[in-house]
Amino acid sequence: MSLVPAYELYDVVEMKRPHPCFSKSKRFQIVRVGADIKIKCLGCGNVIMIDRDKFNSRIKKVLEHHEGPLTSEN
Repeated sequence: MSLVPAYELYDVVEMKRPHPCFSKSKRFQIVRVGADIKIKCLGCGNVIMIDRDKFNSRIKKVLEHHEGPLTSEN
């Protein structure tokens, strides 16, 4: 059993594989937590919903914690 980093809503996480967008970003922000996890690519802004088990196997580490969603000013 692998250890999953503790994550919360609005945390910025690094995934094991990059998003297949133009920026190839591995950084995502968690925008919804429940039975499914909704994450936003910080490279292109696309939102992806994946189930919690798949997310737990694909997360590499938690990079930052934020109190709210990231905007263009952050």
